[in-house]
Amino acid sequence: MQDLKVTFIQIDNHWHDVAANLALFGEKISQIEPETDIILLPEMFSTGFTMEVQKMAEKMDGKTVRWMTEQASKNRVLILGSIIIEENGKYFNRLVWMQPNGELDFYDKRHLFRMADEEKYFSMGSKRIIKEWKGWKIFPLVCYDLRFPVWCRNTFDKKTGTGDYDVLIFIANWPQPRINAWDALLRARAIENLSYCIGLNRIGEDGAHNLYNGHSAAYSPKGDQLFFAEADERIETVSLNYQELAEFRQKFPAYRDADNFGLSL
Repeated sequence: MQDLKVTFIQIDNHWHDVAANLALFGEKISQIEPETDIILLPEMFSTGFTMEVQKMAEKMDGKTVRWMTEQASKNRVLILGSIIIEENGKYFNRLVWMQPNGELDFYDKRHLFRMADEEKYFSMGSKRIIKEWKGWKIFPLVCYDLRFPVWCRNTFDKKTGTGDYDVLIFIANWPQPRINAWDALLRARAIENLSYCIGLNRIGEDGAHNLYNGHSAAYSPKGDQLFFAEADERIETVSLNYQELAEFRQKFPAYRDADNFGLSL
């Protein structure tokens, strides 16, 4: 299987200015070289991490989803990013999975960050999505989900060694005061799930005066750091090797000793 190329866009963005953010991210996407398979955009990339849901929410046929459709098609790439979506009178922090052929899926953030009152404004998601892209099985999640290992858990067929997923991806607005937890948990999720683990964060200061210092990163199933970005603007592509993943799982089949338990929704 071919390597999977994943591009991080770690930048500051505009507060509550959808048009400016779409223009900004469009410009950054045009700078990506060489070709890539997946482009990652931060949590609430078009607005910033805001609780002003009535003001900033869009529908699934709104301008941000249309922009994602256009960008994915033009660049022949899968794009992942979360936006505020209103649906049937409820609001969701929704990660959109947009393929270049216009096919999409979505994941509604399950764990809402109560320390910012997110649960008072948004409805929590009720299901995980694990999608296949270029032969890889990918599990995308959002920010605070990183702290909950049961929700992130990779389960394996103990006879074949086949896992639910190969790559665990988090897109986030993870503030600077808690960045040590971000660093530690990304590595831990890779090790415990025998998978690649990727986290994209933002930089800068948002309109609520939260500071962000990046630390976007990629880790191998061994916990080796494959990529790390400090607090500067970065547009970077990392390659993931499937053969190395498969060989490590065969050499170190810790999943055979895993406890059996299920999720309670």
